[in-house]
This record gives sequence, C-alpha cells and structure tokens, in this order.
Amino acid sequence: MFVSEAFAQTSGAAGAGGFSLDSLQQFLPLILIFVVFYFLMIRPQQKKAKAHREMVNALRRGDRVLLQGGIFGQVAKVVSDAEVLVEIADKVQIRVTRGAVAEVLEKTQPVSAVAEIEEKAAPAKRSSRGKKAEDSVVQPAAIPAPAAPTADSGSGDKAE
Repeated sequence: MFVSEAFAQTSGAAGAGGFSLDSLQQFLPLILIFVVFYFLMIRPQQKKAKAHREMVNALRRGDRVLLQGGIFGQVAKVVSDAEVLVEIADKVQIRVTRGAVAEVLEKTQPVSAVAEIEEKAAPAKRSSRGKKAEDSVVQPAAIPAPAAPTADSGSGDKAE
C-alpha cells in the first residue's frame, strides 16, 4: 500500500510521463561504469584481436612462428585461407589452423624486396668488372721512416 502512494507522489512531481532529473541520477552510475569498461576492457581487446587477425592473414611461406601450444616452427606452405602447414623439425610437418599461430617471430622478405636488394648489389659488381687489376688494388699508405738519432740525443753515456 505504501509503495503505490510513494510512486504516485514522485510521478506527480515529474508530470505526466515526463523525464525527471532523479531518473537520470539513477542511471548515471550504470552509464559511467559502461563507459569505463568500454575504454579499459572492450576497446583494447578489439585492437588486439584486429592486430592478430592482420598478422595471421599476412602469413607467408618461410615465416618463423610460435604456435599457441608453445611449438616453434616455420611455415612450409599456406594450404588455404584457414590452414597452414608448419614444419616443426626436419621432415616433420603439421597442419594447423591460422588461428593457432600465436606470434610471428621472423618475417620473410617479400619477393619484390629481395629483388630490390639484388638490384642494388648488382651495379656495384658491374662497376668493378671494368676496372684494371692495378686500379682495384688498394695501395698501403706510406709509413715514414724513423728519424735518425742526432749527436745531442746520445745513448746517455757521457764521458766526465
């Protein structure tokens, strides 16, 4: 009986179906808790999941990986969008899902990057081919001869 009278008194102050400041104060702590949880827990987890998804999608043959079970290996073959073949020892290969890869330890260089490195090294090799043999030999720097001793700087034996 008292509940209905108390409810009737608060609703009369807010008007018929209106929004009161008291109702906002009741929900404000819940809203603040949700905002804190979002920025401290949900958002970082989403960023971590996105980074892991990008890492797994970028797997290539030759990458050294750590699987979630603690097994180290090297990607031998990318079987499909969902599976990779990982070599964990000589001639021992296991087929795992891409999600089982916890971390990429060492990335292999893309084919285009390897070609660029070889192109940069190739001009240096070509330029040394056209030189004469004596031009390519590095001459040692001339070392000055020690100065001859003078009469004043004798050996320290003085006749008295």
